[in-house]
Order: sequence, then C-alpha cells, then structure tokens
Amino acid sequence: MTSTAHPIRQHARILTASLVGTAVEFYDFYVYATAAALVIGPLFFPAESEAAQNMASFMTFGLAFFARPVGAIAFGHFGDRAGRKSTLVASLMLMGLSTLLIAFLPTYAMAGPIAPALLCLLRFGQGFGLGGEWGGASLLAVENAPKGWEARFGSAPQLGAPLGFLAANGLFLILAVNLSDADFAAWGWRIPFLASALLVGLGLWVRLRIGETAAFRAALETAPPPRVPIGRLFADHAGAVIAGIAGVVACFAIFYLATTFALSFGTKTLGYSREAFLMVQLGANTFLAIGILLAGWWADRTSARNVLAKGAALTAVIGLVFGAGLGSGSLPLVFLTLAAALLVMGLTYGPLGAWLPTLYAVPVRYTGISVAFNVGGIIGGAMAPFAAQYLAQHGGTAYVGLFLTVAGSLTLAGVLFGRKAG
Repeated sequence: MTSTAHPIRQHARILTASLVGTAVEFYDFYVYATAAALVIGPLFFPAESEAAQNMASFMTFGLAFFARPVGAIAFGHFGDRAGRKSTLVASLMLMGLSTLLIAFLPTYAMAGPIAPALLCLLRFGQGFGLGGEWGGASLLAVENAPKGWEARFGSAPQLGAPLGFLAANGLFLILAVNLSDADFAAWGWRIPFLASALLVGLGLWVRLRIGETAAFRAALETAPPPRVPIGRLFADHAGAVIAGIAGVVACFAIFYLATTFALSFGTKTLGYSREAFLMVQLGANTFLAIGILLAGWWADRTSARNVLAKGAALTAVIGLVFGAGLGSGSLPLVFLTLAAALLVMGLTYGPLGAWLPTLYAVPVRYTGISVAFNVGGIIGGAMAPFAAQYLAQHGGTAYVGLFLTVAGSLTLAGVLFGRKAG
C-alpha cells in the first residue's frame, strides 16, 4: 500500500536527525569561531601585538580545517563500509567532547605554552569529528529522499548551519550584554562551550533512533563494500574529487568572511561595539536560511548543478563590493552587505547536499563527498580570514572581497567540470 503522507512528514525523523545533528556540530564549530574573533588571541597567546594575537587566533581556527580531511577519510572509510548511522554517531561524540573540553582549558597566563598546545589538540579533535559529519548527514537525507525531492531533502543538513550560528552567536550576544568585558574574558566565554554538552545529548538521542539509508542497504545487496574506499574513490573518480573540492570553495569563503573575519575586523579595526555587530550578524544570518530554502526548492525544479553555478557567479560579483560595504562606516550598509553575501551563500551551500552525491558511486560516496567538502573547506574557509586580514592590512578594506571573487570563479569552474557518476 502506497503511503499518502507528505514526504516531509513521512521522513520527519530522518530529516530531524540530519538537521539537528548538523546544527549541533556547527554550533560547536561556530562557538570557537566567535571566541577566536573575540577572546582566544589575548587569552591563549603571549602579548606581543594585537595583530599578532589575531593572526595566531585565526591560525588555531584554521587548524581544524586541516584536520577535517583526515577525519573525512577516516569516517568516510567506516561510513562506506559499516554504514551511515553508526559513523554519524561517532563523529558527533568526538566533536562534542572536544568542544566541551575547551571550556576547561587553562589560559596562557595560567599554564604558559601548554595552554595553546592543548587548545590546538582540541581544535584538531573538533575538525576531525566534523570531517565525518556533513557528508554522512547529507547522505542520510538524500539517500532517503523520494524522487524529485533530493535537493530539498539535501538542504536539511545545510539548515543546521544558520541554526548553529544563531545559537552560538545568540548565546555570545546574551553574555556580552550581561557581563562586563573583564568577566567575559575571565570566565564568560567558557559558557557556550559547556552548553554544547546539552546539544550533543539531544543530537545523539535523535540519531540513535534512526535506521540505515535505503541506498546503502541496496548497494550491500549488490556487492560487498570496498576494502579501502579512499583507494577506490581515486581510482574511479579522481576528476570528480577535484571538481567537488572546487565546487565547495565559495560557500566556505563567504561564510567565514561574513562571520569570523567580519566580527573581528568590525569590532577591532572599524570600532563597532561587540553587541551591535553581533546583532547585525544575527539579522543577516536569516538570509542564509532563506537562501538555503530557496536553493533547495529551485534545484528540485531545475537542477542542483544549475543553482550552484548561478550561486558561484553571484559570489564572484559580491566579492567586488563586499570590502567597500564592510568598510562603509554605516552599520545599516554593513548589514545589507552581510545579508546579501549570506543570501548568495545559501545558493552555493543549499545545493551541495544534492549535487556532490551525484559525482560518486554509492560504495564510495561517503568518502567522496566528505573529502571534497573538507578539502574545499581548507581552501575556502581556513584561508578566508587569514587572506582577508592580509588584504586589509596591505591593500585596504576595499580589497577584502577579492578573495570571494576568486572563490566564486573556482567553484563555477568545478561545477562546469563535474559530471554525474555513471
């Protein structure tokens, strides 16, 4: 008997597991991104200059991106061999534990060089866990999607990004409003890391109640899983890996320029108050969610490839005006700049969950999309704040957005080059 339930209602548990788990993971990651922009530099690195502390802080932020491909290979191996569900539970636990332990770290004043060393270790753990998260969450949704709903289901984990960002920055905003700068630096910044334990518990409860994906079960009935998925991936899909990496760059570049870099630059260089800038970012974050929802709907009516290509082209255009808008001296214009950038990000991020799986066969799909997503994250995400800081110091604020123009062009090339797996 065919079910007459609406596809979203029929698969509500799957979509919730995909969305909630990713929101938890991205909350953890954004908590550190916000802390890196506000307090990590002075607390964990010796007092040389503010610029040096900012650079060191962004380097620890970038470290997790280099851990992510390692996690992608490790979790992708088990995701393609043992299944999507158990691998997703493990990635969530590692990410959550690493984030929680950051709340208990000593500062440089307490422990000297041991403090930044421990911080880097836990940042690696965060990145390693997140390396296996997005790919599995996307497959959980897409491989269970009814025909014609792949992009809308694939956008479910992407919606975890604005939700995680909203929770992380919202909590930091509450703390900033209610605590003095001294109390915030002394202990207030630790609270969001502690709060992650509650969110991880929620994510685990949801994920333990779901089953394996239909596509993975069907693939196992046809043939045993590959012994070394990463080897099979590069033997059969090397070009698709390169295309997938390029296709991811733009969304990371926009996000981390519009959040981490913009918050640091806006409060420390442009002189906006921390509370005012966090409120601007929270408002602009709404447009990321709108962009993701629009992309999912649009991609199911055309194709994920088509929407991603248009989003990439718009990213290149946004890059030409981003720096001028950020440095305009007008907070409303800053808001419009960030809102436009994050709306365009939704068009590059929303279709990824549906587009990337088309590039790889099911037996190596978890590894393929995880490697592409996380290596692309190094290029677009880890480099974005560092490159923007360098461009601002050596060319002025107007040059900050040029990184977006390059990133959008790279993603467009990846989309045009990428082809469906046979």
